[in-house]
Order: sequence, then C-alpha cells, then structure tokens
Amino acid sequence: MKKLVSKLISKLKGENYVIDNAFSIWDIIHIVINRAVQIGRGTVKRIGIRECKGLFFCGKKVRIRSGRNLYLDRNVIFEDNVFINALSKYGVRIGKNVSIGRNSIIECTGVIRELGESLHIGDNVGISPNAFFAVRGKVEIGDNTIFGPGVSLHAENHIFGDRFKPIRAQGATRKGICIGKDCWIGSKAVILDGVHIGDGAIVAAGAVVTGNVPEYAIVGGVPAKIIKYRGVINENISC
Repeated sequence: MKKLVSKLISKLKGENYVIDNAFSIWDIIHIVINRAVQIGRGTVKRIGIRECKGLFFCGKKVRIRSGRNLYLDRNVIFEDNVFINALSKYGVRIGKNVSIGRNSIIECTGVIRELGESLHIGDNVGISPNAFFAVRGKVEIGDNTIFGPGVSLHAENHIFGDRFKPIRAQGATRKGICIGKDCWIGSKAVILDGVHIGDGAIVAAGAVVTGNVPEYAIVGGVPAKIIKYRGVINENISC
C-alpha cells in the first residue's frame, strides 16, 4: 500500500517521493480519502477559474473571488479556509505542486480605486497556514521556496510625509516584492514593499525585512540584518 501510494505521488509530482514508514495503513487510507474528496471539490471549483491545467485539490470553505484572473498549473493544493482575491491587473499565476496552507489569504486588491498588479508563484512552493499576502504591487516567488506559518507580504507602503493630511489620503507607493528560488521564509516573518530576496536566502522567524537580501544570506531581527551566509559546514538556524 505504501509503495503504491508513494509511486502515485512520485508520478504526480515528477520527483521521487517516499512515505515515512511510521505511517500506518489506516493513516494512509485516511489521507488518500481526504485527497480524493479534495479533488472532487476542485473539479467543481475549477469551473470558475480561468485556467486549471491538472488536478486541483480544494479543501473545505475555500473562497475564490475573480477566478477569471486565476491561473493554476497541475497539482495545486488549497487547504481549508483559504481565501484568494485574484482581482488584479495582470492576474494570479500559481505553478505546479504548490500548496497553500489553512486559513491563508491572498488579497490582490484592497480598494477599487486602484487594482493590485499581479502575483506569480513558481513551482514546488510551500506556503504554511495563516499566511497573508497583500499583493498591491507586483509579487514574484521563485521555484522551491517555502514559507513558515504566519508569514506576511506587504507590496505597498503608505505615504505619510504631510502631518496636516490624513495618512489614508496621501496615497501609497507600490514597488513590489521579489523572492528568489529555493528560499526559506521563517514563521511570522514580515516582508515589506520594495524588497528583493536573492536565491537560496533564509529569513529567520519573526524577522521584519525592509531591505534587499543577497543570495544565500541568512537574515534575522527587526529590522532584518545579515547574520551569516549559507555554506558553512554543520550550519543550523531555527526559522
């Protein structure tokens, strides 16, 4: 049973995948049934989506607004209570083998005075529960990047220089956010507008990233600063 399911998952993902031996047969049966039900929901939900290339695993109480702006590759997973507002100028594109965890929110447009730009998520990206992506400027996420629980992205910054005018009436800047390939964004990290994170970088848990992060750098703190670079033998950091 385990070998059969492992082979099936490997075929779907396009890479070798082996189920942990600690799983019982009943655990595996439960998971298979849950995924089958998600496929059923996804089959119905995909009717309102502009493009859905393959299997779509859809959890309970998933809400999608402006689905005609949403493009999904194969084997995308939306877990329970995910909310996607894809209303934007250039749409939301999600690559293959992407999973979005429970209670996560992707919000492209907050007010109808100005639409959000676009979101592109690469292949094999994992987004843990309770993420919040405010996609006002353009947001790009590279292949194989992973996000811990509670991560937030804010691709907009309010203008506040005039003390005699309400901040809400001063407008905003939208420089966008770019996160490279194979990055690890730790739990409850905050990525602010205008940030570029290079390939292979790590952002520690709870960090607030206000400036660019070089490739393979490990950053942490408020505001985030470079701690060291990846590549040292026996390197470990909690994220």
